[in-house]
Amino acid sequence: MNYYIADTHFGHKNAIVFDNRPFADVEEMDRILIENWNSRVRDEDEVYIIGDFAFRSKHPYEWYLKQLKGHKHLIQGNHDRGLIKDEAALACFESIDPLLGIFDNDKKIVLCHYPIAEWYGYFKGVWHIYGHIHLGLRGETGAFMRTKERALNAGCMINHYMPVTFPELVANNEWFRRDATNQEAGISHSDNGFWKH
Repeated sequence: MNYYIADTHFGHKNAIVFDNRPFADVEEMDRILIENWNSRVRDEDEVYIIGDFAFRSKHPYEWYLKQLKGHKHLIQGNHDRGLIKDEAALACFESIDPLLGIFDNDKKIVLCHYPIAEWYGYFKGVWHIYGHIHLGLRGETGAFMRTKERALNAGCMINHYMPVTFPELVANNEWFRRDATNQEAGISHSDNGFWKH
């Protein structure tokens, strides 16, 4: 089984504020992210981390990686520079790439941390999974990417703070697109039924 997740930002205190994450502190965030991950991923599963795994943590990268199940593949993000220089962390990955094309059942997918306006195979039904812009509720990039039917944001904050399958990623992004459109239109909403941990 393939799973996808982006922008976990393990150990990064400012990510809680930046994303309005529902955690009291970094320790709770790290614990919930690890628990959520291991509640669904099995040792034999493939997990594609679409960048920004950890940042400014008091723990070494391997402290997280050795606790997390699955065969881990890193798609490099802007906050992964330290990680890819850490030999102990590198040993925990099956692969590390800046950009990667994969198959997930009958789907062709381009993985890149950064959102791409027109990716390889764009006109041939290829999907794009990205991260980087987090919730992207403000700014032209977030609004633009929400118009792309086959572009999916793997940010953990959109995907219940856990790795998700391709169908789950599609469903979560559809919900997020509708919710973001409602917010921009000033329609009140409640996200209490959406965010789970």
